[in-house]
Amino acid sequence: MQQDDSDTGTPEKRAIRSFVMRQGRITRAQERALAELWPSLGIGYKPAPLDLDQVFGRRAARILEVGIGDGETLVELATRRPDADFLGIEVHRPGIGHCLLGIEAGALTNVRVSNHDAVEVLQHQLPAGSLDELLLYFADPWPKKRHHKRRIVQPPFVALVASRLRPGGMFRLATDWAPYAAHMLEVLGASTDFVNTSPSGDYIARPAERPETKFERRGQRLGHEVFDLAFQRR
Repeated sequence: MQQDDSDTGTPEKRAIRSFVMRQGRITRAQERALAELWPSLGIGYKPAPLDLDQVFGRRAARILEVGIGDGETLVELATRRPDADFLGIEVHRPGIGHCLLGIEAGALTNVRVSNHDAVEVLQHQLPAGSLDELLLYFADPWPKKRHHKRRIVQPPFVALVASRLRPGGMFRLATDWAPYAAHMLEVLGASTDFVNTSPSGDYIARPAERPETKFERRGQRLGHEVFDLAFQRR
C-alpha cells in the first residue's frame, strides 16, 4: 500500500515514499523463484547492520543498485564483473522474482537482493563506508510539480548515500526525463560530499559499461534524451 504523506493532523506524520506499492502480476516461475531461491539469495529486512563479508562469503568491491526493476541490469553487471559483489533493492515482488530467475540462470554467486524500502535499508542495514558504488538508473521522475517531493534524489538521500560510500566511491545516475536530470544535477551539485566527474560540470557521456535498460529504450522510442551523471565521494 502506498504510504500517505498528507498532513492528516495525526501526531506522527508518515515518511514520504519515493515509490507507490502495487500488486502487479506475478508469474508461476517468479513465485517459484521467490519460494525456492529467496532463502539463499534474499536479504530480509531488520534494523541491524549487515556483515557484508559474511553475506557474500568474501571481501570484494560492493555495488548497490537502488530500484532494480526486473533485475536485468543487475544480473548483466554481475555477470560481467565476477570480481565484485552486487546488492539490488526493489519493493515489487515480481521484479525480485524475475531477478532471482536471472541469477539462477547465470549461476551467479555474487548477487543478493532485498525486497524493502531502499532508504531504510541504507539507514539501518548498510554500514557507513561499506559501498564502492551506488547505482540509481531511471528512477521515477514524478513529473507533476505537486509530486516532486516524492523524488528520491533529495538532499537527505544524497547525504545518506554519501555516508554509505567509501571515500572515492561513486554515485552513478541516469534518467531520460530532462527536468529530473536538472534536479539531480542541482541537488548533487549543492552537496559538499560529492564532486562531479563531468569535465563540463554537468552530464557525462553514456558509460559503455552501463547496460541499456528497457526504460531507456522506451524513452528513446519516445524521443527522450538520456542523461548520465557520475559523482565521486570526497
